[in-house]
Amino acid sequence: MTEAPERRTRAGHGDDSIYWDKSKNRYIGAVSLGYTPAGKRNRPKVSGKTKAEVRQKLRELKKELAAGVKTPANYTVAQAVSDWLAQGLKGREATSVDTYRSLADNHIIPQLGKGKLRDLEADDLDAWLEAEAEVLATQSLKMVHSVLRRSISHAQRRGRAVRNVADLVEVPEGRSGRPSKSLSLKQAAAVLRAKEGTWIHAYVVLSLLVGVRPEEARPLTWSHVHLSRSGKEKPHVDVWRSVRRHGETKTRKSRRSLAMPQQTVVVMRAHKRREQAACVAAGREWTDERLVFPTETGELRSALNVRRNFRTLLKEAGFANPKEWTPRELRTSFVSVLSDHGIPIEVISRLVGHNGSGTTERVYRKQLRPVISEGAEAMDDIFGDNEEAVEDDCPDGP
Repeated sequence: MTEAPERRTRAGHGDDSIYWDKSKNRYIGAVSLGYTPAGKRNRPKVSGKTKAEVRQKLRELKKELAAGVKTPANYTVAQAVSDWLAQGLKGREATSVDTYRSLADNHIIPQLGKGKLRDLEADDLDAWLEAEAEVLATQSLKMVHSVLRRSISHAQRRGRAVRNVADLVEVPEGRSGRPSKSLSLKQAAAVLRAKEGTWIHAYVVLSLLVGVRPEEARPLTWSHVHLSRSGKEKPHVDVWRSVRRHGETKTRKSRRSLAMPQQTVVVMRAHKRREQAACVAAGREWTDERLVFPTETGELRSALNVRRNFRTLLKEAGFANPKEWTPRELRTSFVSVLSDHGIPIEVISRLVGHNGSGTTERVYRKQLRPVISEGAEAMDDIFGDNEEAVEDDCPDGP
């Protein structure tokens, strides 16, 4: 039952006051904090539909004041997120900032942005996360929650929030992520023939036959591509840089030098000649510090640009649904082809730059031929002629 408006009574000096504002059709609560340096009354106000709601808001306001926090009454979730994106990510890679901004623009601000940060409750976030779990994979859901949590923490450090309500909720399980897959031998052969004579063909050949990561291929320079034999060293590529912060590779063991198969050497030599000719035609000076897979203006290609060109190549190779594939799956295909060819997991682990074979098994479990089955397969080959006798003569007991 809605409380009936009461007559406004005069509060004692320094006391809280609660009164009915007819023009706003709401109860108003005010705290007297004396006067500002300009000589004006300092009376922060809150409002609510009932006196009980206003009393609760006054208690929260006093907690904020006691903690030295002055949460702006109209400070929204969208403003908190925008402030964090603008001020809390200094020194981060542009790609990381773009990812956080995309998550915020698509999953936080549309659903929560208009709400006031001080009014945000755990129940609101639980309902929001449950809804997002219907469309996001678990890892993406965790990232979205992290963006909100860090945005509120940023607001706390600047005195715009008392508590971080995002710390009070658990992230539910989201949708199953899209499982990685690898090319079959027939598909790989088709891919290696598609769009010959183009940069994306050279990119695919290097990625599929050598196993470099997409973030390692994009910043690769010619100074790290050795196309001629030097002494005992075969033609090889030095995977020493990535697009990660400060150019660091993913792990210490990711910094490695990898021999190139003959097909890769042939393709990369032809690609280099084309790049040199294009450089001369444009009136630019050639240097081995130039990127191996640059844009037309010599700049670093974006991941989106590579993905679009890769899918165009897949379409030419006869793939029915190119959009179901990403450049990263060239690397899983590299692992799969080697595994099917009987290369030990320890060797594959070194080639792909993992810290140990455990990582390789965990990340590429579906691509690897399980080591534990190799013994049984070998025994079947050795004793295959006696298979029927073993089945017929197997006793039920000792």
